[in-house]
Formats: sequence, structure tokens, C-alpha cells
Amino acid sequence: MITKTVADAQAALAGLADGMTLMLGGFGLCGIPENAIQEILRLGVKNLTCISNNAGVDDFGIGLLLQQRQVRKMISSYVGENAEFERQLLAGELEVELIPQGTLAERCRAGGAGIPAFYTPAGYGTEVGEGKESREFNGKMYLLETGLTADFALVKAWKGDTAGNLIYKGTARNFNPMMATAGKITVAEVEELVPAGELDPNQIHTPGIFVQRIFQGKNYEKRIEQRTVRATA
Repeated sequence: MITKTVADAQAALAGLADGMTLMLGGFGLCGIPENAIQEILRLGVKNLTCISNNAGVDDFGIGLLLQQRQVRKMISSYVGENAEFERQLLAGELEVELIPQGTLAERCRAGGAGIPAFYTPAGYGTEVGEGKESREFNGKMYLLETGLTADFALVKAWKGDTAGNLIYKGTARNFNPMMATAGKITVAEVEELVPAGELDPNQIHTPGIFVQRIFQGKNYEKRIEQRTVRATA
């Protein structure tokens, strides 16, 4: 039986180097690869291009990498919860490609499926469409968008097995499944790692063929990005 298990995040990110492109799963702070991000921080690699829905918050998630100036470019769809991300963007210190959220998801999915480009109506007639090829289909204008791939795709799952099969839980099933297919090396960190054959095949979201390295994570904080509670009476 093929096993893709490695000991920890340090072993999982072997080969990560300056200037690489990374995909990081998650939505807000939900389902982000916390252990992998901490290892990137420890390694101190620079000039990274990070593809992620957003950049975490100032003191957690990708926000930590931004603080240490390890990120050269962000390809994402949302900026709002990270003041340092916003500051670097407005100051011209960080390259940012802002993409409509659905387009970002489809670009990741297309890259993983080997589709080099596709047409979408999202963003036509706006700044998003500047410099991009456009074409009319059935009386409606569409933009040509390219698929995205990465040197490393870093994803977080609830449960996985030693063959790399993954199950995500709840909202953590966001960008993780698409990004898992689009990395030259896909690293999965999981809350629970079980022997191959223990997962129900009908429940698997990412087949192990897409995953090169898997490890059981630890010390997950699972922070809430923005907590809203009802005022006391």
C-alpha cells in the first residue's frame, strides 16, 4: 500500500524555496493550513506569490507572512479583515491581483483539471477586465481567464488517510478541494490521520491521487475571524 505520510510540517514542506507560488486553502480563518503557515514563517522564505481567498488577519494566518515581508504578490478576492494587507497594497509595497471570488475558485479548479483558460462574464466592463481578451457569446460579453497552478498547494482537512484521501468538514470545504488538485506538490495537513481503507469512499472529497504529502497537524487554534454577538439586554 502506498503511503504518503510524513512526520510533520517541516518534512511536508521540504523543497520550498524563495520565489515560489503557493496556494493556501481556507476561507477567512476557516480551514486554513495553520501548521504549514507556521513552518513557512520559520523557514523565512521570501518573494512568495500566495494564491488564497484572503490573507487572514494581522496576527494570524497569511497575515503573519505579510508582517515578515515574505510575500511579494497576493492573488486573492478579499482584503477587508487585514489592515497590514491593505496598508502594503495602498503603499505599493505588495503586488495584488484582486479577482472575483467565483472566478478565483474556477481558475484554481481549471488549473487542476488541466484547462489553460476559460471565458466568464464576471468583471467584464470593470477594472478586472482591463487588458484581457474578451469575446461575445449569445449576445453577452465574456472575459478570458487563465487557470492557476502552484509549486505547492497547502490544504487543511478534517480527516485523511495514509494514502492521501481527504474529507473536509463544514465550511472548511471551501477553496481546499480545488487547490488540492492544482499543486505540483500538494501538502495536506489533517486533524485526524487514519490507515488507508478506514474512510468511507463515498465521503471522500479529495482523492489521494492529488496529494503527495500528508501529516497530522497539531495545536489548531481555529480562530474566528470576526465574532459578532448579541448585545446584553
